Amino acid sequence: MEATAKIRYLRSTPRKARLVADAVRGKNVSAALGLLEMTMPQKAAADVAKLLKSAVANMQSKHTESAIDVDELRIAEIRVEEGPVLKRFRPCAHGRAARILKHMCHIAVTISN
Repeated sequence: MEATAKIRYLRSTPRKARLVADAVRGKNVSAALGLLEMTMPQKAAADVAKLLKSAVANMQSKHTESAIDVDELRIAEIRVEEGPVLKRFRPCAHGRAARILKHMCHIAVTISN
């Protein structure tokens, strides 16, 4: 049994989100949630934890005929892909403009037992 959850257009750079995703890839869901909520200071950690809870809720609503044990679930796959980039400009010296790139990413997680 598998369940997926996705978050799109997350205002975090893919590079920073991949650090969080690599830390929890392949772990049990309960261990990953503990790691994300307690020890990781990154902003993307809270978003990945929320996404993981959503995937568990999807699994429970999808398979209502049998009881789902959260301790047996593991992260089968977690992907971080690049999203669109907001381009902004800021004035700088000598009448020039400095470009500011605000990156976004898409994260998809699949859990299974």
